[in-house]
Amino acid sequence: MEVKRRTAKTLVGKLSSASEQTRTESLCELRLISKNDPESRNLIAEAGAIPYLSEILYSPSAIAQENATATLLNISISSRELLMSTRGLLDALSHALRNPESASSAQSAAATVFSLLTVDSYRPIIGSKRDILYALIDIIRNPNSHPRSIKDALRALFGILLYPLNRATVIELGAVPALFSLVVKDGRLGIVEDATAVIAQIAGCEEAGDAFRKVSGISVLVDLLDLSTGSSGRTKENAVSGLLNIVQCGKKDVGEYVKEMASVVCYAISDVALNGSSKGKVKANELLKLIDTGSEFREMKLDNVITQSA
Repeated sequence: MEVKRRTAKTLVGKLSSASEQTRTESLCELRLISKNDPESRNLIAEAGAIPYLSEILYSPSAIAQENATATLLNISISSRELLMSTRGLLDALSHALRNPESASSAQSAAATVFSLLTVDSYRPIIGSKRDILYALIDIIRNPNSHPRSIKDALRALFGILLYPLNRATVIELGAVPALFSLVVKDGRLGIVEDATAVIAQIAGCEEAGDAFRKVSGISVLVDLLDLSTGSSGRTKENAVSGLLNIVQCGKKDVGEYVKEMASVVCYAISDVALNGSSKGKVKANELLKLIDTGSEFREMKLDNVITQSA
């Protein structure tokens, strides 16, 4: 362990070298060590690497920014508290998200944000950084974004939305049109699943109903439940969750509109209630109870599903 500590200290010391080659070589080595040796992550952080790595995120050098963001991502697995306590770290990550020198830099920066968001107490702090939220939304809105960047940005947004008070801000910054555009126009299964998971979370606030209606989002969620669309099981469960959240958290008139729309696909919701995951079944049953269709109609739909499954 002592050898690893000395190695980390030596490499971190080289990050302040006047030689660009020396700094780059040290960065590359720190990235490899932090990736392959979990024990070294805390040692690198304790040696004072985080302020240097944060500063390097502003570098116009693609190789420097790539290695710095990747190293921060690796360190974040073990040393989230040290990262969050470093002054200027979130601003540096925001810069890398908004001004990535490569797709890899954007991916690692978004993944680092998501890693930090696994700590409940960091969600309101990161959610207060509007520039980070806007940068993540811009990634999913940009048609030229790399698919991996989009997925990492969606994961980070999902983590941010786990803190309810962040949801209205994300809506205000234009996330809803960007998310539904992904669902409608992007045929890649993983991205559609991740986008609908974010939509389901964002639906859990009063502001979501009106925002969804402006982009026909409620109709999109209902269409995703239609068995003829061929949506994956996860996508259907996310659609159910989104509709349920709008009914439970939205304004009364929006909730009534959702229930009316969802009643058209009671059959599909019943299918999720029977064949979904344990969590999906609970949400589907809750939605069915809220839809004003009468218990007899619901039982008929359930009977149809059972008959077709037999």
